[in-house]
Amino acid sequence: MSFRATVLTLYPEMFPGTLGQALAGKALGRGDWSLETVQIRDYATDKHRSVDDTPAGGGAGMVMRADIVAAALDANAGDDDPRPRLLMSPRGKPLTQARVRDLAAGPGAVIVCGRFEGVDQRVIDARDLEEVSIGDYVLSGGEVAAQVLLDAVIRLLPGVMGNSASGETESFEGNLLEHPHYTRPPEWEGHAIPDVLTSGNHAKIDQWRREEAEKLTRERRPDLLGK
Repeated sequence: MSFRATVLTLYPEMFPGTLGQALAGKALGRGDWSLETVQIRDYATDKHRSVDDTPAGGGAGMVMRADIVAAALDANAGDDDPRPRLLMSPRGKPLTQARVRDLAAGPGAVIVCGRFEGVDQRVIDARDLEEVSIGDYVLSGGEVAAQVLLDAVIRLLPGVMGNSASGETESFEGNLLEHPHYTRPPEWEGHAIPDVLTSGNHAKIDQWRREEAEKLTRERRPDLLGK
């Protein structure tokens, strides 16, 4: 069974976007994964197709209504749907490579793209939405974040990457950043490829790559070494 993604959004025209290109796009064309977009506004109940209202307690902006979001979820991902329900949100748990691998091993994901000031907390609680953040910054909406999450997941699906070993030494695998890479020409602007990489000694090459990965991680992301 292929990975099924259902995205609930006010802007379905933003999809597949970048997911229609390169590895993800080819995998989509092959049927390695499927993408369905749901227009949340279709579940509005008034003639203006309203999906938001003023925040309880006052304040700036608007809040997406619980009843509208719940109706969209219930119609497209019922109680028997085994896929996790995600809400792209800057206050969510940071997306990690480990979580990406968990998602890639599953049947897919239902992703809600928030807008405005956010989503009514009651639907987050009642529909068991897992809030996910892609970084410590705020976007205009969850659509771009959803594409980032899906791109990270799709590339790990079986057969998507030409060489499955490509992902084994990437950044965040084993809580390390990835080692430096080099290719032809052997010398460029006075900079040569490290001798060990052209030595043919694979044990020494592996050791060098490990040491470089550890060095970079200590310098740039020491928090990873403690995990």
